[in-house]
Amino acid sequence: MTYFHERESIMQGNNAPIEEVLATVTNRFIGSHPKKAPVFRTFNRSGFLRKSDYRYEMNLHEVFPNMQEGSYVYVWGKLWMEQENDLPFRVSCYGPVRVYINGERKFQSNINHEVFPELKTDFRARLSQGWNHFVLEFVKTGTGCGGRFGTGSAKGFPLHFLAPSVEREGQEGWIYSEPQSERWSVANLPENGYTEADTGFKWLPHAEWSEKASSQGCFSRLFGNVPGQQAFAWSKLNNSAYKPQHVTLRGLHQGSLELYLNGQLFHQASEDRGSFSVPLSLSPGNHDLVVKSTCTSADWGLQWESLSEGAIQWTSPHPVEGLRDTWLYLGPFSTSSAPAAGDTTRLDKVFGPEGDETFWRADQPDTWVRPYLENTMFGKWNYPLGVTLYGILQTGKELARKSYIDYVADHIEQCTSYNEYAHWDSRQYGAPGLNSQLTLIDSLDDCGSFGATMLQTNKERELKGARGVADNIAHYITSVQDRLADDCLYRVRGTVDFMKDTIWCDDLYMSTPFLSRYYELTQDISYLNDAAKQFLLYKSKLFMSDKQIMHHVYDMKFDKPNGVPWGRGNGWVLFSLTELLSVMPEDHDLRGELISFLQELCEGYLRLQGVRGMWHQVLTDPKSYEEASCTSMFMYAFARAVRFGWIVNTEPYIQAVFKGWDGLAATCIDKSGNIYGVCRGSGYSFSSLYYKDQLSWLLNDTHGIGIVLLAGIETIRLRKFLTHS
Repeated sequence: MTYFHERESIMQGNNAPIEEVLATVTNRFIGSHPKKAPVFRTFNRSGFLRKSDYRYEMNLHEVFPNMQEGSYVYVWGKLWMEQENDLPFRVSCYGPVRVYINGERKFQSNINHEVFPELKTDFRARLSQGWNHFVLEFVKTGTGCGGRFGTGSAKGFPLHFLAPSVEREGQEGWIYSEPQSERWSVANLPENGYTEADTGFKWLPHAEWSEKASSQGCFSRLFGNVPGQQAFAWSKLNNSAYKPQHVTLRGLHQGSLELYLNGQLFHQASEDRGSFSVPLSLSPGNHDLVVKSTCTSADWGLQWESLSEGAIQWTSPHPVEGLRDTWLYLGPFSTSSAPAAGDTTRLDKVFGPEGDETFWRADQPDTWVRPYLENTMFGKWNYPLGVTLYGILQTGKELARKSYIDYVADHIEQCTSYNEYAHWDSRQYGAPGLNSQLTLIDSLDDCGSFGATMLQTNKERELKGARGVADNIAHYITSVQDRLADDCLYRVRGTVDFMKDTIWCDDLYMSTPFLSRYYELTQDISYLNDAAKQFLLYKSKLFMSDKQIMHHVYDMKFDKPNGVPWGRGNGWVLFSLTELLSVMPEDHDLRGELISFLQELCEGYLRLQGVRGMWHQVLTDPKSYEEASCTSMFMYAFARAVRFGWIVNTEPYIQAVFKGWDGLAATCIDKSGNIYGVCRGSGYSFSSLYYKDQLSWLLNDTHGIGIVLLAGIETIRLRKFLTHS
């Protein structure tokens, strides 16, 4: 199989040095996935919350307990797509349900769905580029009303919908009608650009304050009127001129008043209520202004006079989609629990004592601020990205490119710095808007790969929150992850039933590199011992002694391995074993046995290298496609085994590495740095035809980019080693 014309290869014409290939691949990835911060949005907590499966709970019987049987309720939301795409959705029905997307019916329940509300029904829908409007029709029957709706791939594609009307532009969540006596016609379903008034119906949850609340002070309507409680308000003053400007801040306050500019107190009112007038001189740019106030009356609040025309204007303290003014609010706190005003100007942590934390909110009914990850790569936490970032990190070190190291560190720190907040967000709202797999860990996939890269990166630059994340991961692997009686890690559940009660050789990578790095961090030998033990346990269940390679999966339901030596699964084993041995003390009791295991595996894989230097998707089937990620991992491991002296007869392995790089660079990397021939994420089967014919390769799949980089790096290091030895 040929992935592209030979003239498109990165090696065509100039036999590019490995360093140039690594830089080209890395630059392409970073250029395609630039740094992007989370998007902050308002969210009405009176609306529908997502559960841990990222589907929205829409139990309308609870919302409208007195709704008449036969009534209709309509729920409306929208979803943005960068390009046309086919997505999976999942619905559970508490009564009759219809789902309309862009005016077309895509799902209609039947009696089986409606009488078994725990039933999860999947369907797929083709979405258009741009905004896609979803209208769900629910009917009240004797069984209930409503349902649970959202993504059909919680881990792969968690979704959050946005409020669809013009009035709520930028806010996350759905809006819903009051009960209707008549079914709406399809022609009259709301669509893009509609205001709520255009529909002719009232929509919930309430977006406006009641007349009574509107007459109260801002702190009163948000936090109540408990004497002695404290709260904060945060905005920015922007001086758009090129030189300092003077401005006078004027207004009325009810409750004590302290004003802080860029963390420094600059005005404190002598009375608990009254007017104020404060002159300021501001340098060019933005300046944080924080108000701290204590409730002393029944009308706790603050009103500002408009600024005079000029270069200085109020601006939002941080971009928040759906925010209608320029102020955020935080509280209430007791006097003893209130943070220092200068410490409040941040959106990556919660405030207040444990068990009573809070976060910023808007001056809108029950409306809070939340961060959301709205890009597919940067800031995302999943295991393929873990190995991609590991490759970029090591490329930065090998080529002395600090920008590469910074890119990796910034990506990971975006995850770790929001870890505390994301766990709080999950407790409040059911599913966090970011860090989904890190926050809701339920498998080794969610922790080990990315966690190991995090610990390696933390050596280069201390990452905010990394130690706490590492401790959580170590606890999960050691104390939460399912194990057999002999301590062997296994999968007690899966995304589909046939994956339950299985042992995957992939999981050595999802666990042991992290355990090895955590041992380095803590010097607690129990983690290294656990990693070492796992290799021997997996060998006892998955090793093909006659071929000296590994089965992909052992299925305990049938009490046997699946009989297929999948390329990347085997690659994970050998790759991970080198990670363990590289940190294992020379006098460790299991070191000799593990080196013998590595030598056996190397012999088995060496025999299976193809004529062009590549290994195949099914290792023993040369008619299956040449696969880039397993090729890279075997090269990586061979090179390290030679350099660290883990194998004796080194010459065949040296030649295999160089032959492998020639084949990999010539056939799987084009001149723009695109990576071909990387097998997509797998399920498993007892049939090799699944791996050969159904488990296809994907362009620039993150399962392989980092591994290709690591293979190139180890080829460079092997060459240097041979030159100096």
